[in-house]
Amino acid sequence: MADATIDTKTDTPTDEQLLASPFVAQLIKQLRAQDTHGAWEGKSDLQLLKPYIHTAEERRAIPIIGDPDPETLWRLEIFYSAIAVAIERQTGQMVSPMMKMSHEGFGRMVLIAGRLVVVNKQLRDVHRFGFPSLAKLAEAGGKFLDEAVAMIKDYPAVAQYGA
Repeated sequence: MADATIDTKTDTPTDEQLLASPFVAQLIKQLRAQDTHGAWEGKSDLQLLKPYIHTAEERRAIPIIGDPDPETLWRLEIFYSAIAVAIERQTGQMVSPMMKMSHEGFGRMVLIAGRLVVVNKQLRDVHRFGFPSLAKLAEAGGKFLDEAVAMIKDYPAVAQYGA
């Protein structure tokens, strides 16, 4: 299995390398699957990922306190669903995402395989959800993916419980 994370300290990966990483490729597939009317067919993969990437200026423009809009919540769900499907592809184990979110943007996201919680993320300030670059997006998703796959390998009986 190839490591899904990319070490950005030693060498800078190209956009093409980042787009080919297991997590980012799955995120793009998830986004394209949501396009039921073909409105995004002409968009490049980078254009589809743009809402996940906030420059420093864009981040400063987002208020410190605010409620998440439905589109931001949708992007958050797609992000974690892409992680879940990427985990399934690498392990063969079904992974279910569950999110509990308050109207103020505080909550929790868990990804569960069998009885094993492979991702447990406390969420806050969800209205500001995003990453400073494509590399950081790929790194964050790849880290969740690698940790979850390792956990399933360490505890296969728990992950396969009820399967």
